[in-house]
Amino acid sequence: MKEQAAVRKTADDYRAAVAATLAELGIPADYGARRRLELCEEAAELVSIGVDILGREQKLAPRAADAWRGMCAAAEQDAIQLLVVSAFRSFDYQRALIRRKLDNGRDIADILKINAAPGYSEHHTGRALDITAPDCPPLELGFETTGAFTWLTRHAAQHGFRLSYPRDNPHGISYEPWHWAYIG
Repeated sequence: MKEQAAVRKTADDYRAAVAATLAELGIPADYGARRRLELCEEAAELVSIGVDILGREQKLAPRAADAWRGMCAAAEQDAIQLLVVSAFRSFDYQRALIRRKLDNGRDIADILKINAAPGYSEHHTGRALDITAPDCPPLELGFETTGAFTWLTRHAAQHGFRLSYPRDNPHGISYEPWHWAYIG
């Protein structure tokens, strides 16, 4: 089933919403430039890729969804199971996620080591996934020791995916062996 994501009317509207949200959350206006992160607009169209490890429906942009399905099928041929932790996240969801962490007393600098600021998350594009494997806690560095991670490092590029936040990345985001994005 295809669905239209909530898209702001114009690119200028989106940039204005990002700027206002950054100010609201105490994030410097030059965050994107300083972190070498591109502005990520929300996907205009999303399709279901099934449920995540918690049974919640997850969605991706159509081409990313097709590539994900193909990559999962290829992994299964090698006895590897790739599981979705999360996929598309809206701008508003990302804002609420960071707001909750701030409200719980977390420092914005620490939050931004783990989460991209609203407007800069690849999850907005509908082309990014957080992935885990059976018997591996989600969003943990231990994922890099799994057969799934080894398989991804060898084969993900053949399916159009890349690891977004490797060790020592220029974006100031902690190493995330579970975060992969479809780049086509």
